[in-house]
Amino acid sequence: MDRSTIIGIISGFLIIAIAIMIEGSLLVFWSLASLLIVLGGATCSTFVNFSLEQVLESRKVLKIAFQDVSQEPLGIIGKMVDMAGKARREGLLALENEIEDTEDEFLKKGIQLIVDGTDPDLVRNILETDIIMTEERHKIGIGIFSSMGATAPAYGMLGTLIGLILMLTDLNNPDALGPGMALALITTFYGSLFANLIFNPIAGKLKLKSDEESMIKEIIIEGVLSIQAGENPRIVAEKMKSFLHPEQKQLLEERRKRGYLNE
Repeated sequence: MDRSTIIGIISGFLIIAIAIMIEGSLLVFWSLASLLIVLGGATCSTFVNFSLEQVLESRKVLKIAFQDVSQEPLGIIGKMVDMAGKARREGLLALENEIEDTEDEFLKKGIQLIVDGTDPDLVRNILETDIIMTEERHKIGIGIFSSMGATAPAYGMLGTLIGLILMLTDLNNPDALGPGMALALITTFYGSLFANLIFNPIAGKLKLKSDEESMIKEIIIEGVLSIQAGENPRIVAEKMKSFLHPEQKQLLEERRKRGYLNE
């Protein structure tokens, strides 16, 4: 599980709840009608913006935000450095046995292409096209939650206007004005809460995970092409290392010095 997503959402609700209880009661902020307007309205707008299939698929996308599905780039680099050494010693065909032991489908595809003797330019085109199409699919999921994050506050304001209109129709009862105004503003509160604590942050987390996956695949492409070119494992590692941030580069160098990377 992605603990940061869970901790962030739960902590956000707890902080707001505690702040409310310090000054008043949580029951004052409960309104089923307001909840229906915000969540129901945002969901309906999403159905208008996207196809039925795309919206239904968003349930699977939502799981990604709560799952720790990120790959360890150092592990990928280590495995590919080992493959580079084996390919130099025994030839590319020796990597055919490595395909069955590889869990990453993208890496498996890349190794299969070079084992089959595919032209390097074609290998790059095939793998880069895979990245592009994957990013396009990710954009749909990100767009759904971004859309809900954009429309939730608008429906919150709409609910407030509905509440004000209903309140103004009963001006003959001054005692109902205060509670009526409070109830009208609750919808705006819900719209802002769901947009800024759930919808927009989830869209951001999905974008982050998509970028991480694309980076891993770019590393794999450089590694696969370097292996196909018969380059020294040290050169293969240096090429892939350029994608890492400084802390990861330092950790990779420490692993190399300890002999965890076969060169």
